[in-house]
Amino acid sequence: MKGEYKTKPRNAIIEYLRENPDTRFTARDIYSAINAEGDNLDRSTIYRNLERLCKEGQLIKYKETDVHATCYQYSEGHGSCHEHMHAQCSSCGKIFHIDNDILDEAAQKMKSEYGISIDYGKTVIMCKCEDCKDK
Repeated sequence: MKGEYKTKPRNAIIEYLRENPDTRFTARDIYSAINAEGDNLDRSTIYRNLERLCKEGQLIKYKETDVHATCYQYSEGHGSCHEHMHAQCSSCGKIFHIDNDILDEAAQKMKSEYGISIDYGKTVIMCKCEDCKDK
């Protein structure tokens, strides 16, 4: 990618996110995990790199009310995560990419009955995944 910075901190962040593609993280989570591995990155470096990765389309950035922080998820292997919905397990935090076709009928009904349009890329449906549903 043109103008892409390839620094050691950026590579450490990307490597960590690639190892955990179906999980959402706060900047604090990423800071703690990377520094626990001995890389000693400062918070401003983490935030600066996260913002660049969002602009480049490699991360999803969204706000969760129960976390009271901005959350990030690696999205490089999923095409444009801004164009489809996600579901997140409320127990383990795993994120699932949902095909819009599954929800198109509901979206059309919301539009006709309530006059609202779903912003697919910012919509997260809370759920329980198969692994957590019986716990």
